[in-house]
Amino acid sequence: MPAPTARSDHDVTSPNAHRLPPGQYEARGWPVLHFGHAPAVDERTQTIRGWGAVENPTAWTIAEFKQLPTTTVRSDFHCVTKWSMFDNDWFGVASRTALAALRPTAEASHVMLHGAEGYTTNVPLDAMLDDDVIFTWRRDGEDITVEHGWPLRLVLPKRYAWKSCKWVTGIEVMTADRRGFWEERGYHNDAFPETEQRYSYQE
Repeated sequence: MPAPTARSDHDVTSPNAHRLPPGQYEARGWPVLHFGHAPAVDERTQTIRGWGAVENPTAWTIAEFKQLPTTTVRSDFHCVTKWSMFDNDWFGVASRTALAALRPTAEASHVMLHGAEGYTTNVPLDAMLDDDVIFTWRRDGEDITVEHGWPLRLVLPKRYAWKSCKWVTGIEVMTADRRGFWEERGYHNDAFPETEQRYSYQE
């Protein structure tokens, strides 16, 4: 089942047109798109739990998570509803930094990201270890809004944006793949924009 769609004004004459994956257009601004309503999140009580196939299960408060080494990553961002944004500067904690703290076991192969109100999305462990994957709370020098996933969201630039979990509450390291929320509802398990892996019937 397709996700709710969002429309945004776009410029077909954009100088970035040659960078667009197939079927995408460049958005003006940052469209808001998610299932349901943005949750009421209290940064003081929110926790980020890491568990599963790890040697060091951990539960961080948001403040503790933000004390991990930080970095800035510049990357593009592609939504399955066909809009793209280019050259975003994300500030936060590299995914591989957080995973290094958890110490995945030798059997670990996948990660399930958990978000507020039961959202989940699955990602191969090696994809989470790419150097452009980041748990972020700032974009282009400003805190992201609750609608965009504050106080913490994942950005996984090489996959469609439903893999970039908003309102992260958990990092579950797994020894086998398991489909997440949209993957169980008809979206592609891999989600590569360059080959338009939008829906599960394409697998």
